Amino acid sequence: MAALRFTLPFQTHRGLSRRSILTTGGALLAAGSSSAALAQTVLGAGKTPPHLRFLQPDASSRQAGYSHVVEATVPGRIVYIAGQMGLDGNGNVVGAPGDFKAQAYENIRAALAAAGGGFEHIVKLTQYLIHLRAHQALVREVRAKFFNPDLPPPASTMIQVGALTRDLALYEVDAVAVLPPR
Repeated sequence: MAALRFTLPFQTHRGLSRRSILTTGGALLAAGSSSAALAQTVLGAGKTPPHLRFLQPDASSRQAGYSHVVEATVPGRIVYIAGQMGLDGNGNVVGAPGDFKAQAYENIRAALAAAGGGFEHIVKLTQYLIHLRAHQALVREVRAKFFNPDLPPPASTMIQVGALTRDLALYEVDAVAVLPPR
C-alpha cells in the first residue's frame, strides 16, 4: 500500500506522508519548548493538585497575588464559571450599598462546589471592578479569605470597567477551574 498523500492549503507537497510531517513537527515543537521549560520555577510543588503546575518564568516580574502561568495536564474536567457578582438567589445585590466585601466570592464557591471542586482548582480569574484603584486592596483582602495561602494563586487579570449589569454591583469575577477526572 502506498503512503497516504495529502494537500496542504495553498501548496501541494508531493512525497510527504502524515507520519513524516507529524514526526518533524513534534521534534520542532519539543526543541522549541525545552529551553522555556527550564527557565521557570514551579510554585507550590508537592502541595497543588497533581494535574496542575503553577509556573513563574524567570523573565516575568515577581508579583504577589497571582501566578503568571498555570499548566493543566489532562485528562481532567475544565470548568468555566461565568461572571459572578454578589447576588443572592433572588438576583438582589448582597450587602449594604457600597459594601464591597460582601460582593465577592460566595457565588464562585457555590459554582465550584456544584462541579465537585474548590478554590484550589481555579487556574484563571478575571476580575472586573467599577473603581479599580479604590477597591484593588479590598480585592486582595477578600481573595485571601478564600484561597489557601500555602498554595500558589491562580493566573489573574484585573480590569476596570465603566459599568456592570447591576447598578449597585461593584465587582464581578469569572473563573476557569481544572478538576481531576471523575
